[in-house]
Amino acid sequence: MRSSDVLIIGAGAAGLSAGLYAARSGMNVIIIDEIGGGGQILQIDNLENYPGVFPAIKGGDYIETLLNQTRHFGGEIIQATVSSIDKKNNMFFVKAGNNEFLSSSLIVATGAEHSKLGIPGEKELSGAGVSYCAVCDGPFFKNKRVAVIGGGDSACTEALYLAGIASHVDIIHRRNDFRATKAIAERVFNNDKINVHFNSVAKKISGSSFVENLEIENSATGEISILPESAVFILIGMSPRTALLETLPKDKAGYFITDEKMATVVPGLFIAGDVRAKPLRQIVTAASDGAIAGHSAAEYVKGL
Repeated sequence: MRSSDVLIIGAGAAGLSAGLYAARSGMNVIIIDEIGGGGQILQIDNLENYPGVFPAIKGGDYIETLLNQTRHFGGEIIQATVSSIDKKNNMFFVKAGNNEFLSSSLIVATGAEHSKLGIPGEKELSGAGVSYCAVCDGPFFKNKRVAVIGGGDSACTEALYLAGIASHVDIIHRRNDFRATKAIAERVFNNDKINVHFNSVAKKISGSSFVENLEIENSATGEISILPESAVFILIGMSPRTALLETLPKDKAGYFITDEKMATVVPGLFIAGDVRAKPLRQIVTAASDGAIAGHSAAEYVKGL
């Protein structure tokens, strides 16, 4: 059994920032992540809104620097999948892979995952033209027609990215206006390769072995349209990854509730990043959460 002062689950911006701050406070820090680090940041082609990072860099470059920085100050990063969390006698017991970990404090920074549409063809053609990451899979569809479903910052940003690769991009959005910030929305409207379908919902994705068509319905008129697409990128938001701590208090959207110190109702248990209830989910807010959680966990351990 491995022991630590601060155990962190998740090695995205929140988890690594927490590890960095806790390690610099003199704590023995172990960070567990199922893919070894990065999370959603690995899908970012151009990180252009992180204060002080300009010109834009790739998400992978940012996370690699943060991984190295956290290791430099003593944080140990282990690739494994956590299966259970328990607390006994003021100590946290975590099972991950074939190993068990014992820690005085625990920070959960498991983030969120892409929401699904749940329409016919989505699951069947996943990986065969149905994708949740344009940066990951967009290059496979060079000079082809593709669709993006969603209307927030992520959907519009990835549609702009795809417009630089594909021959044509259809954006399907269920409302009559974007939820994306004005600056990003204007870039979409000014791009000749992007066609926006407002008041429309995706009904079915079809194809024999790969995506061939997307069926959409205009919610205002009831009109059904069949769009010939080679890929469908579904970007309709995120769902918090809370399965490890289902009994912990959450808000109406299912995100964990904490105080300003990232503390939960369980002493020694802290939450940071996109899995936490808050008004804005960005890399900069995840890093901020992590810094506070790392500091708070260190202070908690020192007070034991």
